[in-house]
Amino acid sequence: MFDYDSELARYHERLCEALDIRAGDRVLDIGCGTGQTTRDAARAASSGTALGIDVSGPMLARARQQAEAEGLRNAGFVQADAQVHVFLPEHFSLGVSRFGTMFFSDPIAAFTNIGRALRPAARFVQLVWQAADRQEWHAAIRAALSGGHASSMSAPAALDPFALADPDVVVGHLAAAGFTAVDVVDVCEPVCYGPDADSARAAVLQLWMAKELVTELDAASAERALDRLRATLDAHDTGDGVWFDSRAWLVIARRH
Repeated sequence: MFDYDSELARYHERLCEALDIRAGDRVLDIGCGTGQTTRDAARAASSGTALGIDVSGPMLARARQQAEAEGLRNAGFVQADAQVHVFLPEHFSLGVSRFGTMFFSDPIAAFTNIGRALRPAARFVQLVWQAADRQEWHAAIRAALSGGHASSMSAPAALDPFALADPDVVVGHLAAAGFTAVDVVDVCEPVCYGPDADSARAAVLQLWMAKELVTELDAASAERALDRLRATLDAHDTGDGVWFDSRAWLVIARRH
């Protein structure tokens, strides 16, 4: 299982700073994955609750195990699609998502449904990726594995991490879904793929983009591609992890 918590550690810090969770908050975490944001929200909302929702059963299993191990009785998890899941209306005082809202088939419908779950004037705080050409990790990995040749593969809409890269699109979607006072902030932090090049190689090859690029190649070409990937990862090994530059939008809105 890919370790998104380690990859996004710097962004997680920035997100937690922006959330400003109060003790009595009821927090809804969209696309919670293995639940780090949900668990941290539950700790901060000590007399409230935190609910994480995600479509991945294996990730949620790990999230539940971690919450139990940490004694977080006010953290809960549900396996469902937030676009259509029936939430308690106007139940949550804060919505949050750490790179979990880019994959909806109908973003306006999804944000509308999430909005129904939030109390009036509740904040919805998201991190989403900026465009692919602003992501060193994306460009470097693609260049290494493709060898400079154009790939015939394109990510399905359900797997496109850059679907909300245009801030005007994000603002429009949220406004159409009933959110106001939308603020979009440029955030630049590095992402980490592992403590060393070997660990990073194993991690990168779990990514959809990497899998599909390698799948297109014959055995000899794949071996050369993996050699190029290793060289790229070696070049980004700082001795304190393998880091790549990246850019995201911190999007803060209020439910009408």
